[in-house]
Amino acid sequence: MSLAAYCIICCRRIGTSTPPPKSNTYWRDVRNIIKFTGSLILGGSLFITYEVLALKKSLTLDTQVVEREKMKSYIYVHTVSLDKRENHGITYQARKELHKAVRKVLATSARILQGPFADTFSTIDIEDHECAVWLLLSKNYQYRIIAQACDLRTLIGLARSKDSDLRFFLRPPPLPSLKEDSSIEEELRQLLASLPQTDLDECIQYFTSLALSESSQSLAAQKGGLWCFGGNGLPYAESFGEVPSATVEMFCLEALVKHSEIPTHCDKIEANGGLQLLQRLYQLHKDCPKVQRNIMRILGNMALNEHLHSTIVRSGWVSILVEAIKSHHIMEASHAARTLANLDRETVQDKYQDGVYVLHPQYRTSQPIKADVLFIHGLMGAAFKTWRQQDNDQDLTEKVSEDETKYTTCWPKSWLARDCPALRIISVEYDTSLSDWRARCPMERKSIAFRSNELLRKLRAAGVGDRPMIWVSHSMGGLLVKKMLLEASKKPEMNTIINNTRGIIFYSVPHHGSHLAEYSVNIRYLLFPSLEVKELSKDSPALKTLQDDFLEFAKDKNFQVLSFVETLPTYIGSMIKLHVVPLESADLGIGDLIPVDVNHLNICKPKKKDAFLYQRTLRFIRDTLAKDLEN
Repeated sequence: MSLAAYCIICCRRIGTSTPPPKSNTYWRDVRNIIKFTGSLILGGSLFITYEVLALKKSLTLDTQVVEREKMKSYIYVHTVSLDKRENHGITYQARKELHKAVRKVLATSARILQGPFADTFSTIDIEDHECAVWLLLSKNYQYRIIAQACDLRTLIGLARSKDSDLRFFLRPPPLPSLKEDSSIEEELRQLLASLPQTDLDECIQYFTSLALSESSQSLAAQKGGLWCFGGNGLPYAESFGEVPSATVEMFCLEALVKHSEIPTHCDKIEANGGLQLLQRLYQLHKDCPKVQRNIMRILGNMALNEHLHSTIVRSGWVSILVEAIKSHHIMEASHAARTLANLDRETVQDKYQDGVYVLHPQYRTSQPIKADVLFIHGLMGAAFKTWRQQDNDQDLTEKVSEDETKYTTCWPKSWLARDCPALRIISVEYDTSLSDWRARCPMERKSIAFRSNELLRKLRAAGVGDRPMIWVSHSMGGLLVKKMLLEASKKPEMNTIINNTRGIIFYSVPHHGSHLAEYSVNIRYLLFPSLEVKELSKDSPALKTLQDDFLEFAKDKNFQVLSFVETLPTYIGSMIKLHVVPLESADLGIGDLIPVDVNHLNICKPKKKDAFLYQRTLRFIRDTLAKDLEN
């Protein structure tokens, strides 16, 4: 494409549109544009040469070039609609006057610099305020060129480059209009109903039927005439009202998360307009992180399928992901980082399935990664909140400060990544519950053995075992680590995990059972303890077998082991005070055991960076991986 033709297109995209020209003046304007463009070429060949070189460097992802571009001064005009109806009225006049003012500033600058533009304006047969557009174009067109010309590989590379400028990414295309007499809730229901309903596991069937049932009741209530008595999972008090749309949308999204774990269902979601519908819902619920996280989970699962990458990029999701990964909210950033990593097949060979999050590095880096550290939370824990800094008596405004030296919401990402930048830090998440009353899926009664195999499969897909590694676990998470290592030892394809395990950190792991399980069983008429809790009881055969088998397995291995245990009781609710894991239960029988004056929840949450808990953990990681980090 010639520069003249490109300028015409760009002016239509980023400039201010005037009332449509009459037919007898149109070609005269085009000739003048070409004439002006020619003067740009003749007077600014060195400038264009520089821009071509800068573009070449940007396309090869030279981050230094990006940083230099950020230091320049730019003036930008936002995209304007080409709708003729919008080119009149007070808004148009205000924009026109603004451009006149901008032109005066730029023209003066051009004269001072003796540039080629100062004497050109008088030869152009267009309105004065449009001249500013040409000067603006000469200042920022390299971003627009890159945004429009990038192939998928380069675009994802830019997206995963730290501090990349948002102007490298085109905004998402306009979303298709909703069907007549339809709503987002109805289209979500239709999308869900279009997916295969056979050969599904019980939980996918449960979430799908739940979402479709609530959607039907909600739609009937909206049309009038149906007395909706809540249905599955909804309060009885809503009997005379309609089911809240947000509740129905959440049910549908939870069902879609499960469906998106099946590759063929991802194809159906894409074919039926799911990417655009999810994008509309994401933009609509900017104030609802839970909705946005479920949407990101679906998108991250779809990105595991390489043949869908071009469709995901074309639908405009990349610019949304780039904004999200820059968020100071760790969950939002980590979900976006997972999706972008799954889209990056040039530098990332691993695949991050649902629940596996890389805390560091979340961008492409020239720093070689020499070892992995894996964080496994316990009962009722989570991939991020389990590893936050311990709350203290400071004012709340201090806690939310962005200064992570004072407070962090995830110390492995904030502190450990800075102290050991050569590590890949992974945190996993899985659903647990204290009681079957609170189980997300009533049919989902997963044992430690089941969960360990599921996590082992996901971690191996993420390349865990290819490098030296350390496991860091809290409470029931330590039991999962022991079970995963035992299972890996039985499978030849998992031998790398055993061979590369250098050490394990246990934070209050109930190797010999927990009082929490005993308490739950004693009041089963209130709690109906979940299978996970039952397995934690002292008389659990599965727990005793796991302990005996692990000691036998570890005796001839060169694992380094460090255990911490709480000495203070934990409040469960407002009335229950319980020492969850006593000293004798936390004693694995090998390695060091260190009592700490905190409760069960805070045993893995250092109060500050120089606290004993963090510093001792850091020393163990550095000492255990010393030889690997030196190589």
